[in-house]
Amino acid sequence: MRCVVANWKMNLRSGEAQAFCEDLLLRLPEGGSAEVGIAPPFTLLSLVSGLVRPRGLQVFGQNAHAEDKGAFTGEVSMPQLRDVGCSGVLLGHSERRQFFGETDAGLIKKIKAAWQWDLLPLLCIGESLAERDSGATLDVLGRQLSILAETGPGPLWVAYEPVWAIGTGRRAEAPQVQEAHAFIRAELIRHGACTDYEVPILYGGSVTPESFPELLGIPEVAGGLVGGASLDPHKFGELIKQAG
Repeated sequence: MRCVVANWKMNLRSGEAQAFCEDLLLRLPEGGSAEVGIAPPFTLLSLVSGLVRPRGLQVFGQNAHAEDKGAFTGEVSMPQLRDVGCSGVLLGHSERRQFFGETDAGLIKKIKAAWQWDLLPLLCIGESLAERDSGATLDVLGRQLSILAETGPGPLWVAYEPVWAIGTGRRAEAPQVQEAHAFIRAELIRHGACTDYEVPILYGGSVTPESFPELLGIPEVAGGLVGGASLDPHKFGELIKQAG
């Protein structure tokens, strides 16, 4: 299974989002087999969902709280994501970990809550530049995936995003990507995550139409979690075509 997911982060307003979706829908390949998703800001979820879900695209929240409701000002719950048409949610993105204190312990609760509300968790993992340079990459990935021993098995996508290769000008080389994805697959199997479910492993390190074909040729790379290139319907449409 090939998957391509757009992470718009904190970008676009309603008019821009509508124009993007209308343009993208004209570019979708006939008979394409790739699973395609868009993760807009919360304010655009309902609009984007109404535009793309009829064409078979999935909509992801960029984050969600583990509780169904309550006094958590500024948060959004899993049932609220379902209510506006989401079928999945990004969890553990590097920016959530770095800037907003996302923890592995908290992610256990969030993954379970996503499953409770029939949302597909897209779990993001990856190492920083300091961790890469110190040789700790596999230790970091192993720790981040160890939460699956606590969640038990369930529908899941994983995205490997080497933080040091996002918007820095540095590029992860194919052997580095292959090593990380092979390790992730082995850990998923070890924790029983692949027993009853297909778990695609996406790559999320500055994916572009220029780099994507090589990435797709690497074993265990099932697609991409796309940042900057996902804000351009032409580039994102090209990535969808490349994924099949």
